[in-house]
Amino acid sequence: MTTSTLDILAALVAFDTTSHKSNLDCIGWIEAYLARCGVACERFPDASGQKASLFATIGPASDQGYILSGHTDVVPVDGQAWSSDPFELRVADGRAYGRGALDMKGFVACVLAAVPEMAARPLSAPLHLAFSYDEEIGCVGVVPMLDQLAARGFKAAGAFIGEPTSMGVVVGHKGKTAMRAHVRGFASHSSLAPQGVNAVEFGARFVAHIQSIGAELARSGARDEAFDVPFSTFITGVMQGGVAVNVIPHECRIDFETRVIACDDRFALVERARRFAREVLEPEMQAVRPDTGFDFEVISDMPTLETPPDAAVATLAMRLVGSNRWSNRSWGRRRWWWGRGRSNRRTSPTSSSNCRSLRPARRLWGG
Repeated sequence: MTTSTLDILAALVAFDTTSHKSNLDCIGWIEAYLARCGVACERFPDASGQKASLFATIGPASDQGYILSGHTDVVPVDGQAWSSDPFELRVADGRAYGRGALDMKGFVACVLAAVPEMAARPLSAPLHLAFSYDEEIGCVGVVPMLDQLAARGFKAAGAFIGEPTSMGVVVGHKGKTAMRAHVRGFASHSSLAPQGVNAVEFGARFVAHIQSIGAELARSGARDEAFDVPFSTFITGVMQGGVAVNVIPHECRIDFETRVIACDDRFALVERARRFAREVLEPEMQAVRPDTGFDFEVISDMPTLETPPDAAVATLAMRLVGSNRWSNRSWGRRRWWWGRGRSNRRTSPTSSSNCRSLRPARRLWGG
């Protein structure tokens, strides 16, 4: 059975796997395709049963094989000016356009297109396929699959993640912790402001503290020049609160994150922010209402990745792409990657893969 990479990509793009939706139809299509190739696979569903990761092995049982990993979810298209249906692949001027064509259904299509050749070869070590969900909201969907495989004693020599890097080899990324703060205030009419506890105002002071830590890191923090942004960062991404201009807000939500180079401690940075809330802000709040304060939850977390450039997996990657160059990225994934396309186009309404780059990408796995 031979199916072109573009045909597979068209089928994958047609599934609207935006992260807040189910990916089961897409996973089912991949399962059926692998079955036609004679490859068995296993689902790893999430708690809701509406999403799943997929894992398959081609070749002999061994802990020396490599994992080819990609995610099936995509970012939203809401509010973007697409010139064509984002969930219908359009090929024009040597490029394939569609949501996920670049990040990262293009890579998944390349891998799947090479499966028949993989399965026909007498492999000396296995190739594992791992396709996950909810990568776009913090790399959280792959975790249950990794945990269950680890519990079984599964091991591999390394992993390749096909994120868009223009086929450059990326050997490291920053660690990341994303947090959510819930600010519990006390509502009152704005004419009685001193009787309330303004969750938005206390939240704003918390955000300002995060900004001051981020400025400190940029100004005098540790440096790793291998990264495009050579220092750790600390930023606020979302702040929501309030119902009307004449009502003291009783709640506020703040989403913030830190991305750190290896010599910085992401947990220590988060704790600095929490300590400010606990030791400075909460005493002022609770002097008015004892039941006010801050609550925190972890949205996502991933460790720093540092693959030595002379590691076997890195040298193999560089040999396959025909280059001895490597780099690090400030954005992270749960393992190690390269792929076709450029990262600055992956979420735009012009998200596309160069059709010429799909062919050499496929040959890496089938050739």
